[in-house]
Amino acid sequence: MKVLKFGGTSLGTSERMKGVVDIVMSQSPVLVVLSAVSGTTDSLVKISDCIKATETSCISEQIDLLGKHYRKYIDSLFELDENKEKALSFVESHFQEIMALSIESINQSTEFHILAKGEIISTELFSLLLEERKIKSSLLSSLDFLRLNKDGAPDEDFLKQELNRKLETGEKVYIAQGFICRNAFGELANLKRGGSDYSASLFAAAIDGEELQIWTDIDGMHNNDPRHIKNTKPIRELTFDEAAELAYFGAKILHPSSIKPARKKNIPVKLLDTLQPTAIGTLISSKSSGKNIKAVAAKSGITAIKIRSGDMLQAPGFLRRVFEVFELYNTSIDVITTSEVAVSLSIDDRSNLEPIVHTLEQFGLVEVDNELAIICVVGEYLVENTGLVASIITSLKSIPLRMISFGGSAHNITLLVSEDYKVDALKALQKGLFNV
Repeated sequence: MKVLKFGGTSLGTSERMKGVVDIVMSQSPVLVVLSAVSGTTDSLVKISDCIKATETSCISEQIDLLGKHYRKYIDSLFELDENKEKALSFVESHFQEIMALSIESINQSTEFHILAKGEIISTELFSLLLEERKIKSSLLSSLDFLRLNKDGAPDEDFLKQELNRKLETGEKVYIAQGFICRNAFGELANLKRGGSDYSASLFAAAIDGEELQIWTDIDGMHNNDPRHIKNTKPIRELTFDEAAELAYFGAKILHPSSIKPARKKNIPVKLLDTLQPTAIGTLISSKSSGKNIKAVAAKSGITAIKIRSGDMLQAPGFLRRVFEVFELYNTSIDVITTSEVAVSLSIDDRSNLEPIVHTLEQFGLVEVDNELAIICVVGEYLVENTGLVASIITSLKSIPLRMISFGGSAHNITLLVSEDYKVDALKALQKGLFNV
């Protein structure tokens, strides 16, 4: 069985949802994993914010706007009046539930209930659409089999047991929600933004799926950022390592953690375009396609921290003590370079920057640079190909480089530049590496 995940933009209009039906029916048996319809989660977040601020008029206004959107969506999605009424009744019952929740003081559990409505609604509408087309399917609740353990990680043993039991009925099409789950106490929770990709990957691993397909509105992962660079091209094949590097360092099409479960079971992952269903897209697998540069990605909002200390020279344990500071404040490090008397590193989470800097000052002089961007060049065995490394540096000869990390991974070379130079760096690499 294949697992097919469709993002919010793939469901953004009624016509797109109808197109998803065609894609699904060309590949059954499948487990279909759906995000909320595009824009829904953002609206639900606004509603939660209004409830927190106890702004009654704001709550009603936001729910009315979302209700109007879904009434129009439903009217064009279904042909039969009875199905329109059934769908509308379902959606309105959930909006009424949100209104009822708004009278209570909001807590995290309440907020999770509100945010879950998007996926619950999209899967119900899709199930009704299949029913209208006389297509047999089974609508599952991800809350029955996707739960977190006491450490906040997915309980994969429970998932495997319960999901496979649900699939024993032998339907050609199963439907489940992405993103939503329960915590270790059975309360409603979620896998955070981008979690639908992660859900789908977890499901594929749990059932030893034949393939995981992630459908979005772009024809695969591109060799540069199409938001800033013209004439980018989709990459036909990537290894799991390359895809993970690109996802982490800025490629928006894929959530950084989403392919880990599929990779663990060596399940191929395809990135495909709902608007161009016949496009080849990108295949992510364990198969290597040679020593060459695949793509460039960029990540904004980076802060660099430099610790300069004479005590660092031939001092065992110095770096360990530095790393312990970041562990203490639950802050991940992206890039690190060292010399005999200094260490430079970058972070993308500034929430604990002040106490981190204050604690690091016990080790020496601390300098902080904000408004930086990471540029990541990804490919197979880059560190072994000196010609490719030279091409990268030469391409960026007019760009001031704040930091270079090389050799920590066989799959990427990472450079730190001022945010002001990010787009210039991407353009320079596109020209220097891909001749465009």
